Amino acid sequence: MQNFIFRNPTKIIFGEGQIAALNAEIPPDARVLITSGGGSVKSNGVLAQVQAALGERAWFVFGGIEPNPIYETLMQAVAMAREKNIDFLLAVGGGSVIDGTKFIAAALKFDGEPWDILEKQAEVRDAMPFGSVLTLPATGSEMNSGSVISHRARGDKLPFNSEATYPRFSVLDPTTTYSLPPRQIANGVVDAFVHIVEQYLTYPVGASVQDRFAEGLLITLTEVGPQALDEPHNYEVRANLMWAATMALNGLIGAGVPQDWATHMLGHEITALHGLDHAQTLAIVLPAMLSVRREEKRAKLLQYAERVWNITRGSEEDRITGAITATRVFFERLTVGTRLRDYKIGGASIGTLVAKLEEHGMTALGEHGGVTPEVARQVYQMSV
Repeated sequence: MQNFIFRNPTKIIFGEGQIAALNAEIPPDARVLITSGGGSVKSNGVLAQVQAALGERAWFVFGGIEPNPIYETLMQAVAMAREKNIDFLLAVGGGSVIDGTKFIAAALKFDGEPWDILEKQAEVRDAMPFGSVLTLPATGSEMNSGSVISHRARGDKLPFNSEATYPRFSVLDPTTTYSLPPRQIANGVVDAFVHIVEQYLTYPVGASVQDRFAEGLLITLTEVGPQALDEPHNYEVRANLMWAATMALNGLIGAGVPQDWATHMLGHEITALHGLDHAQTLAIVLPAMLSVRREEKRAKLLQYAERVWNITRGSEEDRITGAITATRVFFERLTVGTRLRDYKIGGASIGTLVAKLEEHGMTALGEHGGVTPEVARQVYQMSV
């Protein structure tokens, strides 16, 4: 196991009816900006619960944060927060709303051009305090410090991370997910699954605890993912899905182990160019990525085959192929396409995708830095 420091300061408030706990978590004299997405939090009653919990506090609402949060939109929220003298942010929505709120929080305290946080990876030393009410289990953003933001005019999608952008708290009420459309639930399962894989499917370092945690989460997702689609009001299923997605990217299973993230970086470019959902790009890229890099991931792929998919017979090559195929079949069982052609995209844009990776400095990706532009091209080609 590699050396590590693990710290996660986010307080989790889990369970049905816990939105009411906001009253005890936010300072009574706070001026609150509620950030949200496309309006579902109004129609499903979540926003009304939040507003009731805020009581007599001064609160304002900024809606319209996109599924892949756009820099230009977020800067409008920054302007509104300054105009209203906001001193606390509350994200109410899924991972994109929380990601966007992290950027708003950072930009409000940043001395300089906020885009530098993303393009130049400028250090974020401070951020406005914020919490979240999660309504879509997927990204784990509710319990980590990372964020990914897109710039519409530039066609970029870039990440940032700071110790200052952990949520102070996150409320996780599984009942808020009951009204989600199947596409969002399926995307959430894929997103969480690939988050785990990026931290698990690398090479062995003797981290048995992290491996078993990761494998347990992966198996849980294979079980509850299809159930969540079939039984949308099953509290136990939705609770386990929500907690698995949070645990997938809160730093625990990634402590002391090598991490990959090449699938995410290649996926970001597909989203930026073609507008696909983030999880759709992960489902497209991951099977191809594992196929192209099967030799460097051999030991962990064999472990993955046995422990997650119960594939124990056949040659090593057969077992590795079986595990990759099982992964693809699982995504497709969730009705998420696993090839570019499933979204009516051919190979004509591969050159542009690779060029964007190079423009963003993504030329030595993966746990060994071996995903060069040429390897990325092979992955994209296999994804068609």
